[in-house]
Amino acid sequence: MRKYGIGINEGSEIEMIHKDLTDKIIACFYKVYNTLGYGFLEKVYENALVHELRKNGMQVNPQFPIRVFYDGIHVGEYFADLLVDDTVIVELKAATAMSSEHILQLQNYLKATNKEVGLLLNFGQQLEIRRKTFLNQDKSFINPQNPVHPVHP
Repeated sequence: MRKYGIGINEGSEIEMIHKDLTDKIIACFYKVYNTLGYGFLEKVYENALVHELRKNGMQVNPQFPIRVFYDGIHVGEYFADLLVDDTVIVELKAATAMSSEHILQLQNYLKATNKEVGLLLNFGQQLEIRRKTFLNQDKSFINPQNPVHPVHP
């Protein structure tokens, strides 16, 4: 079952930035799921998806570190499951269903970086896909002299 959850500016043209890339990522997601099925740990799906994305010519950085700053001070670090072509953050789950916490996790990754598009992919019993955008122009809380804070620029 294919579910798309669209974030900010639902259905708008701006929402579909990097659509070609996200479509390729989603096609690889389906291939991995159709091959492995349901029931493995998230790490198994992550490893298989990294392989499939690379096999399809995409650059993949697994466990991409994201630094979070507050008032100019480093206050934390997270690790996104994948960064694809230095453009799309991909967060993977192998849960019965996605929760609002999963969606907020992806949104915060986008908020803390200069990446504007993220995918939340659930390898659960019912496949779920959520696409989220957070445009850099809307990240007003970030210091304009240092607009993004990824570990890897």
